[in-house]
Amino acid sequence: MVRFSFCHVALVALPQGALFWPARAALLVADLHFEKASWFAAAGQMLPPYDSIATLAGIEALVAATGAREVWCLGDSFHDRDGCDRLAPEARARLDALTGAVRWTWITGNHDAALADPPGGEVREEAEVDGLHLRHEAAPGDPRPELSGHFHPRLRISLRGRSVARRCFVAAPTKLILPAFGALTGGLDAGDPAIARAVGGGAEALVPLADRLLRFPLAA
Repeated sequence: MVRFSFCHVALVALPQGALFWPARAALLVADLHFEKASWFAAAGQMLPPYDSIATLAGIEALVAATGAREVWCLGDSFHDRDGCDRLAPEARARLDALTGAVRWTWITGNHDAALADPPGGEVREEAEVDGLHLRHEAAPGDPRPELSGHFHPRLRISLRGRSVARRCFVAAPTKLILPAFGALTGGLDAGDPAIARAVGGGAEALVPLADRLLRFPLAA
């Protein structure tokens, strides 16, 4: 794991698309979109119903690897307001175990704004934690140092004649957007004007590898 500094706070961008905050032993993830496949299935588009299990397995692995004592989910943890009720018994049990093992906080997003009774943990619209503001969608007019999700940023580059896309973080002087962690989530190009409007100038895409953090400047 390679540390980097954001607004004088030491953080670690993990290759799996999560953020680790060593000083708090906190794991931060965004846009899990639990039960997205079952939502599509209800609309007639059949997808393999394993997205929630795969996403939970990823979180379980990172909690074990980092020793996290806190988990912060930065919104859109469920794909819709009824997603929690559609969790299969195995997924529900594994989520119960996770939320019972660490301090777990659900920040609500646009997909799960009505989240009221999840399996464990505390539900909040936003949070201020040791000088960093945690919310789902970046607020362009807020000068406070901020961690958010919502945009599912991905970086597309040309490598040896091939176009390669990887999820990435987008960092600006006071804004840090996390990629989508969910197993069944798409992505928005990191250079998209919507992201540029959200974070302002001086932004760069961060692509974490096992031993280093790659930085790619983004056009304003």
